[in-house]
Amino acid sequence: MPRDYYEVLGVDKGASDDEIKKAFRQQAKKYHPDLHPGDQEAEAKFKEINEAYSILSDPDKKSKYDQFGHAGVDPNGFGGGGGYGAYDVDLGDLFSSIFGGGFGGGSSRKRNGPSRGSDLKYRMSLEFMEAAFGLERDIQITKEDLCKACGGSGAQPGTTPETCPTCRGAGRVQQQTQTLFGMTMVTKTCPTCSGRGTVIKTPCTQCRGRGRLKTSKMLHVKIPAGVDTGDLLPIRGEGEPGTNGGPYGDLYIEFRVKNHDVFKRDGINTFCDVPITYAQAALGGEIEVPTIYGKEKFILKEGTQPGDTSILRGKGIPNKSNPNMKGDHTLKFYIEVPTGLSREQKQLLTNFNNTLTDRNYTKRSQFFQKFKNLFK
Repeated sequence: MPRDYYEVLGVDKGASDDEIKKAFRQQAKKYHPDLHPGDQEAEAKFKEINEAYSILSDPDKKSKYDQFGHAGVDPNGFGGGGGYGAYDVDLGDLFSSIFGGGFGGGSSRKRNGPSRGSDLKYRMSLEFMEAAFGLERDIQITKEDLCKACGGSGAQPGTTPETCPTCRGAGRVQQQTQTLFGMTMVTKTCPTCSGRGTVIKTPCTQCRGRGRLKTSKMLHVKIPAGVDTGDLLPIRGEGEPGTNGGPYGDLYIEFRVKNHDVFKRDGINTFCDVPITYAQAALGGEIEVPTIYGKEKFILKEGTQPGDTSILRGKGIPNKSNPNMKGDHTLKFYIEVPTGLSREQKQLLTNFNNTLTDRNYTKRSQFFQKFKNLFK
């Protein structure tokens, strides 16, 4: 008498279908013969796991097993049907998801229904200011689209595709195969129609039966203010066409924003370095500073030090999700030391420097006091 199937998979009797499937995958991966070549015990356990799953994954067999035990699914018992010989389990699907595909030649159980088209990506380079404030631009994309001559059917105009006689339109066929785990029912792509469910006797002369052609298309794109490098702008329905009447995919525009000579950005905040003279730093006063919106008047404080910063609120980049919200603009000041002084200028600067004391250089005096303390 085989072991209890729930015990084999390590799940409770009330386990859901997802829990049963997850448990099977874990156990199958653990004892798969490919991972244990020549290990007969692992092979036996794998066959036991396969047997348990074939019963518990089938609602009818599971119901009979829950009611009558092993006798309910034994073809020789009073339950009838099922049994342990041939299990209608798409092992190709399950093992492909576990081991990366290719087991038993199978794939998924998907029927020949509508399938969404592929998404496309278009890379666009923007100047710093274009990205900051947005713009409208025409772009040209090349993609596969439905053949206009046949409307995407692949059949010569005036004719129509016919239902595949092999799979009767399902796009999939089942094949019973003898494996080392017993008889297994594997679902495969129909070899006659390659999964389409239809066959074309008179192909379209324009697309040669493919139903689609490479085409170029112009699109007018509105780019919102505030996009940044790596952002994606979706253009719905401008991808490639689906199959079997499925919807088009989407086009995604990926942005790359060029660097600016004056400004830098971090998200919606902008930054720039502002050079000032020694006199401006010492005396303060009104100066002009750059922002992405143009020149701004700014009151420089007296005694500004190199590396001091000041923030202009709301003078950064608009938020692409809410254009009324703007980032901040940070100014960082550095003092440019004059070069090429004349003899007279040097003398004036020397005379001025001689009038200064430690009271005028707080940081300098503190530094040298700490320096002296090191050698006491």
